[in-house]
Amino acid sequence: MSGPIRLLLADDQALVRGALAALLGLEPDLEVVAQVGRGDEVVAAARDSGAQVCLLDIEMPGIDGIDAAAAVHAELPDVHSLIVTTFGRPGYLRRAIAAGASGFVVKDTPAAELADAVRRVHAGLRVIDPMLATESLTSGDNPLTPRESEVLRAALSGATVATIAAEIHLSAGTVRNHLSSAIGKTGTATRAEAAHVARERGWI
Repeated sequence: MSGPIRLLLADDQALVRGALAALLGLEPDLEVVAQVGRGDEVVAAARDSGAQVCLLDIEMPGIDGIDAAAAVHAELPDVHSLIVTTFGRPGYLRRAIAAGASGFVVKDTPAAELADAVRRVHAGLRVIDPMLATESLTSGDNPLTPRESEVLRAALSGATVATIAAEIHLSAGTVRNHLSSAIGKTGTATRAEAAHVARERGWI
């Protein structure tokens, strides 16, 4: 297709979006055609703007960037997604690729490398930050079951077992069992530590 590659930027921090837009706008073959601050606005904005590549942060209101990449992949199969995040966690990388993202880079990637990553993703290639790819291979798969992940996510807030049980519709005893199992799998001593470790590794 002739003309510049059309980009959508999704990041809940306006300053970051503006900086990315300014940097990428310096490239003659790239054009930022849409910017959003929420994950649940990505698909509609991409469709309306005719974006060809979506650059997605992970932690956004609405839905996160990984779920947004999955939605783009499902609803706009010709549009590619590139995760651009501060949170270079191996678990996030695995989830992003599984969701259909074509690339995963961290925000401190030099501007020229980011622009090149956009071009490669647009060309149908996969681009992954090499340091993160190595870390992902050595960190192992997520050992948590979906229920354990759900319980740990609820535990991030510091909620009591009773509160967690009510929130996710399980008995307090079942919640304790899931927490105990997750603590064992993360090699930690408390549910707070387990939740922290699981989040740092991108498992929840």
